Amino acid sequence: MDGTMEIMQRAFQIEQKDNVATALEELIPGALRLLGDGCMREAEAVQKIPKGHKIALQNIRAGEDVIKYGVRIARASKDIRAGEWVHLHNIRSVYDERSSHLDVMTGAPKDTRYE
Repeated sequence: MDGTMEIMQRAFQIEQKDNVATALEELIPGALRLLGDGCMREAEAVQKIPKGHKIALQNIRAGEDVIKYGVRIARASKDIRAGEWVHLHNIRSVYDERSSHLDVMTGAPKDTRYE
């Protein structure tokens, strides 16, 4: 063995201009392999990210667009560091204003009581 370790964690970047990628499995802090649209490079997760959720590929400042599929899907509601989980707690949908009232983990409404 040459002393290098194979990177097992993976995320998929749909378009080269996207500033987020999708976790292909649950990510833990550390190196990951970034796949998709002609890229095969490394990135790093700085926190745990659930499978199927987004990871920031670069720093995204509050108010900046979140780009996926080559188009704006959301706007950052606070600064997001490269490698962080990108989800309802730090973005706001540009299509669905109600998304900011959904539970981060379950997606259930937090602004409605059911009795």
